[in-house]
Amino acid sequence: MQDNELIQLFFDRNEQAISETSEKYGRYCLYIADNILPTHEDSEECVNDAYTALWNTIPPEKPESLKAYIARIVRNAALTMLRKNKAKKRGSGVLEEVLDELKEAATDSPESITDAKLLSELINGFVAGLEKQQRVIFVKRYWYLSPSKQIARECEMSVSAVNTTLHRLRQQLKNYLEQEGFTI
Repeated sequence: MQDNELIQLFFDRNEQAISETSEKYGRYCLYIADNILPTHEDSEECVNDAYTALWNTIPPEKPESLKAYIARIVRNAALTMLRKNKAKKRGSGVLEEVLDELKEAATDSPESITDAKLLSELINGFVAGLEKQQRVIFVKRYWYLSPSKQIARECEMSVSAVNTTLHRLRQQLKNYLEQEGFTI
């Protein structure tokens, strides 16, 4: 079923929209959540919450890409759950690890950046200018929060090659942001 047909099911308030969306994007959503959360049960809960959020937001929203829309919902739900779990346990997790890595390229703390949309556009421009394999590695690590070992396996590279590539990409991102006027 095509995305526009799925979205129409949501607009028609047809409950089949959830099952069809689950069939088409369920594994993709679990992949996103599993990379962020420590347990598969938490991931399943986030994905189910995402289906509820879709039901509650479509309509009035009419996303151009249902896949991107649900991915954002799942990712945000998983990050929220991770923060809540971390607050309860006070343990370190993948989110903190990734944020620490990105500090090398960060210009300011996220709270001090007044134009987050501009920064987002700059990062999207940076990523779009990368070679395909670099783009895949960057997105897998910093959007999907995949561990280096998993990226290495999926990209048929060594873990050290992935880590080296990520380090170089962070340096390139830092330089790119400086050239665009963000001071480091």
